Amino acid sequence: MRHRRQNPRRGHHRELQGPHRLRAAGRGAVSAAPRGERALKFSIVIPYKQRLDNIRLALASLAEQTLDADEFEVIVGAMEYAPEFTEACREFAGRLRLTAVHSAADWQVGLARNLALRQATGEIVVCLDADMILPPDCLSTLYERYYAYGQRVCVAGQMIDYDNNADDVTSVTVHPFAHYRETLAALSEGGGARSDPRLSAEHVIPWAYAWTAFVAVPRVLAEEHGLTFDLAFTGYGVEDLEWAYRIARTGTPIVMAPEVWGVHLPHLRNVAANRETERRNYRYFVGKWPEYDVELAAAFGDFEANGLAREYRAALREAAGAPGLSLAAVRGSVQGEETLFLGALSDGRGVPKDVGALLDTGAPHEVLPLAGLALPYEDGAFAECRVLAPVTRLPDRYLDAVLAEAGRVARAVRRD
Repeated sequence: MRHRRQNPRRGHHRELQGPHRLRAAGRGAVSAAPRGERALKFSIVIPYKQRLDNIRLALASLAEQTLDADEFEVIVGAMEYAPEFTEACREFAGRLRLTAVHSAADWQVGLARNLALRQATGEIVVCLDADMILPPDCLSTLYERYYAYGQRVCVAGQMIDYDNNADDVTSVTVHPFAHYRETLAALSEGGGARSDPRLSAEHVIPWAYAWTAFVAVPRVLAEEHGLTFDLAFTGYGVEDLEWAYRIARTGTPIVMAPEVWGVHLPHLRNVAANRETERRNYRYFVGKWPEYDVELAAAFGDFEANGLAREYRAALREAAGAPGLSLAAVRGSVQGEETLFLGALSDGRGVPKDVGALLDTGAPHEVLPLAGLALPYEDGAFAECRVLAPVTRLPDRYLDAVLAEAGRVARAVRRD
C-alpha cells in the first residue's frame, strides 16, 4: 500500500514528491517494493470520503478477482485524512496493489477521481465508485471481451440494484463480505445479471448512459485528450456525463457491456439535495456544450433522453421548416433591457436578421444552438423572454419545457 498527500496549505492540489509504493512484508510491517515488470492491465480509480463500510466491501471484491493481482492496481482518491481508512487499506496489503492519494480539500467527486487518475499506470482506467462490488471474473471478462486487442472503446458496466437517485436512504444495514460473496455468486448463475435498465433503453446518445460508477476507458485515450473531470461541477451529478460527452467527441465508441456488471451497495442519500445540485450542474453542462442532445438530457434526464432523442430531433427539423435552418436561442439588449429570444431560425451565420433588427445596435449578443428546453442562465436573468413562432411548433411536452424554462430565466414571457 502507498499513500500520497496533498499539501493542505496550498490552494491547488499538486502531488507531493516522496512517498513511494509500499507493500506489506508481514502483518503490521510495510516495506518498499519496486513495480513489477509485467504491464498492468487495469488501474481501478475510486473516489472516497466517509464510506468506510462500502470501501471495505469494494476492496474485498477486488481482492477476489480471478485476474492476477499483479495485473491491476487500485488507486483511491481519498478526500480525508482518516486513520480508520488507512487501517482499512492495510487489511488488503499483500492482496491488492493499492495506492491512496489524500487531500484535505472539501469533498468533490471530480477532484477525488482526478487525484487518483494522475497516478494511474494501467493500460485501462476503470472508474469505480466506492459503493460498487464486482463478481470475481469481472475484470478478466472486461479485458478479454473488450480490450485484449488494444481496442479504443469506452465500456459502461451494469449497475445492479441501482435506482438512479429515486428515493431517500436514511439508514443502511451492512453485512459481512461473505453475504455479498453469496449474492454475487447467485447473480453469476445462468450467465450473469441482466437487470440494469440501461440495457433495454435505446442507445442513441452514448454519453448519456456512461455513468462513472462503473466505466472503463483506455488510459492513452484519456491522456491524449486531457480527459480529467471538470471541477466546475460541484455536488451530486452530471460531471460523469460531461466527461463521457468529451470521450464521445473524440470519436470513441461508448458501449454498454451486458456481461460486465457490479452490484451497487446502498448508502445514505438525500434526493432533494442531490436533485438541486444536479439541476445546477446540468445548467453548467448546457452552457459549456450548448446543443440539442445536451438540453434534452438536462430537461428530461439522461436515461429518458435516449428514448426521446429520435423524436426530438425530428421535431426540431419540422419546427425549423426548411433544410439549413435550425432553432436557436438569441440573447441581446432591446432598448437597454436584457432580452432572450427562443425559437429564432438560424442558418448558422450569426444573429438571424429578424431578431437582429430588434436588438440595440452595437450591443453584445449571443446565439446558442438550443431550442430552450434547458438554458444556461440564472433565474430571472432577463427582463423579457420572447417565444417565437417556430418553437411553438414543437410537440406539447417539448413546448411545455421551453415555456417553463422561459419563465424561470425571465421576469416576463411573451409569445410572439
